[in-house]
Amino acid sequence: MEYTKDVKNMCTVRKGAVHDPAPIPEEGQWVKAKQIGDISAFTHGIGWCAPQQGACKLTLNVKDGVIEEALVETIGCSGMTHSAAMAAEILPGKTILEALNTDLVCDAINTAMRELFLQIVYGRSQSAFSEGGLSIGAGMEDLGKGLCSMIGTTYSTRAKGARYLNLTEGYITKLALDDNDEIIGYEFVNLGKMMEAIRAGETPNDAYAKFVKTYGRFSEAAKIIDPRKE
Repeated sequence: MEYTKDVKNMCTVRKGAVHDPAPIPEEGQWVKAKQIGDISAFTHGIGWCAPQQGACKLTLNVKDGVIEEALVETIGCSGMTHSAAMAAEILPGKTILEALNTDLVCDAINTAMRELFLQIVYGRSQSAFSEGGLSIGAGMEDLGKGLCSMIGTTYSTRAKGARYLNLTEGYITKLALDDNDEIIGYEFVNLGKMMEAIRAGETPNDAYAKFVKTYGRFSEAAKIIDPRKE
């Protein structure tokens, strides 16, 4: 390390107080993080691309600074979904610092990594007060039965009103309207569970019929419409 002449000519003034980093909560402990290997956490981050056309929810399970598990969920951009496939291969095994400085193919995924990095290193993680943290596989458990991302997709215009397309329960097939043409319920199919049943040997028609359900006052409908065609 090189020093300027002015610094070399200075006398030494010793540092008295030891001011360590503030401890952050990590997996049920208070940790004074001084290097990347001190970081362990399970948490989520949200990112968006430059034109704000799409968004990414990134979930990482970090142990001793290394990403052991990654869940990449994207919406709104077809290119981003393919970028997610690459990011899923890139992320595991990297330290969070490496991942922060790695091109994860898509703006939204890179932004999610940045936001998630900040949360993790400041101790704002889902597992902050969970002793021992969360097991590898916790990200997959977040997806629930059928391993499908939970999405909400609705569309509306001032002229024609709202259309529910996908909600928590699944893919909306029919909307129920009352006498005032207001939505009072809907019919949906749980695609995750349906596909699991098909994989287990049920016919597509039987699996579809098994997992078609209704929500709200669907049975009281004065009118039923297809939200994608009517």
